[in-house]
Amino acid sequence: MGSTGHLSNGKLNLNLLRDYYRRELLECLDKCLGSKALVWDDALTGPFGLIAEYSLLKEHEVEKMFPLSDKGLPPSNVQNIIFVTRPKLHLMEQIAQNLLQEEHKGGFRKEYHIIFVPRKSLLCEKKLKESGVYGTLHYIEEFNLSMIPFDSDLMSMEMEGAFKECYLENDYTTMFYVAQSLMTLQFLYGIIPNIQGKGDCAKNVVDMMLRMRRELGGREPQITPQIDNLLILDRNVDLLTPLLSQLTYDGLIDEIFGINNTSVKLPPEKFVSSSQSPEDAPTEKKKIILNSSDELYGELRDKNFNAVGSLVSKKAKTITAEFDERHAAKTVSEMKHFVSKLPHLQQMRQSLSIHTSIAELIKEHTDSEEFLDSLRCQQEFFNGLDTDKVNTYVEDCIGKMEPLDKVLRLICIQSYCNNGLKTKVLDYYKREIIQTYGYEHLVTLMNLEKAGLLRQSGQRHYPTIRKSLKLIVDEVNEQNPNDISYVYSGYAPLSIRLAQYHARPGWRSITEVLNLLPGPTIEEIQQIPVALRKRRSSITSSHSSVMDQKVTLVVFLGGVTFAEIAALRFLAQQDDGGTDYVIATTKIISGSTLLDSVMEKLSPVHLNPF
Repeated sequence: MGSTGHLSNGKLNLNLLRDYYRRELLECLDKCLGSKALVWDDALTGPFGLIAEYSLLKEHEVEKMFPLSDKGLPPSNVQNIIFVTRPKLHLMEQIAQNLLQEEHKGGFRKEYHIIFVPRKSLLCEKKLKESGVYGTLHYIEEFNLSMIPFDSDLMSMEMEGAFKECYLENDYTTMFYVAQSLMTLQFLYGIIPNIQGKGDCAKNVVDMMLRMRRELGGREPQITPQIDNLLILDRNVDLLTPLLSQLTYDGLIDEIFGINNTSVKLPPEKFVSSSQSPEDAPTEKKKIILNSSDELYGELRDKNFNAVGSLVSKKAKTITAEFDERHAAKTVSEMKHFVSKLPHLQQMRQSLSIHTSIAELIKEHTDSEEFLDSLRCQQEFFNGLDTDKVNTYVEDCIGKMEPLDKVLRLICIQSYCNNGLKTKVLDYYKREIIQTYGYEHLVTLMNLEKAGLLRQSGQRHYPTIRKSLKLIVDEVNEQNPNDISYVYSGYAPLSIRLAQYHARPGWRSITEVLNLLPGPTIEEIQQIPVALRKRRSSITSSHSSVMDQKVTLVVFLGGVTFAEIAALRFLAQQDDGGTDYVIATTKIISGSTLLDSVMEKLSPVHLNPF
């Protein structure tokens, strides 16, 4: 794992959070004396890689690591086998199968343990009892890894089921985990005095947080608060933004290739060096870590993709000029100065080569007819053009059997921008989808309706919201933006407009709009001892503008996109913003992953009556 210096570069030192989790994990592991093998639930390897590298685990007698699978455990001579797993029933079946196979094999005596992440589940324990393996387990621990620090201003819980669980299944377990992780943040960074939020899930989280704090009965660390405001937003307050195609560098990488736990896997052919012969070319996808420890990526990630080319070529010229300095170096001290810069220059050159290749890959995608036609259709919808009738482009996509998630995405955008679809338009789309893609997608269509992504026409709120919050901006400067709308080339994310108004002039100025959005508006103040309150500098002080820069933690329940993250970072950089933002979410999402989470994977069963 790379250096984690980038985690301490923000307003909050997120290395504190990472170190807290490392200590908790090592405590869990050290309860099992002797050599250990960890058996990983596949979905946890990425998040754990950001907390503890293999070399640290080796220091604590972890000798082997295996993926959890049906095939059983490979032979090993360790004293302890530790299953690290999420509390999911299908995983309990796999663990039970593994344990029964181990018993059957006999041989070297081992002790078996389970670490549940983020917590134990009665249903899972019951499942293990029913399978007859509960008694085989020596320790059953829980490790509350929830908010994983991704970057100096970004944390994610990486719980992909959060949106579906809350809005389809009415299961608010994830919200309990969110409340718990916010309590952990308060334990490390002090009590957050001002809490505001919007939505049913936000209310749920705030109520649980306040109850948890009451249960502590004043037994909390006496720390001066480092976070001034907490803003919690439900995803269903703004369902339009994640459905639109993101146009930032980061957002496009995620849309096309998928970023998981700050890394992306890309086609290897773009990263072949000129000295390699075609036979030696790698076949495995190239894994690239994306965080702000890479200086160039830190500059590129939040830019509109149209501004990336000029920035990359400017960097290339700068690096070439710095390398050429070696020819001008005459004296020993000048040579020494150049040599001291060399490692950094070589690193920059390598980074430049990687990001040039990524930009070329993205450009192939953004120059395609399919992408441009889809983008044109989306822009017509959010501008309110012809949203009340069957769209010919969507019809063509269905006729060409283009990917279903692309078709559903466009229909959901049309539904949102038209405040729901007329019954005959909605029925027509449903009929076409079922006849073209198969009747098994009927359940997906029902899920989309239940989640509010697709609905029949109701009250016309969207035009009012669009106008009041200035969501559509006609003149967008993509190279040097002056408004958050640059992230979607003309559309300002509603969620981030809410954050912008929250900072200045305050939500009271937009009460009418808030009332049109789903769910309650929450406002709470947490009392803090006078001695711990921040002293604001005087207005006359020359440092007042810096000192008065407040820190707001924005929590997105149900996911956030990279484009929204870019828009918040843009707000934090504005001179008149007055606020620095730290972002936390249940999962970083895109339109495809959001829809994928509510799509039902049904495959037709072919029955043979004979």
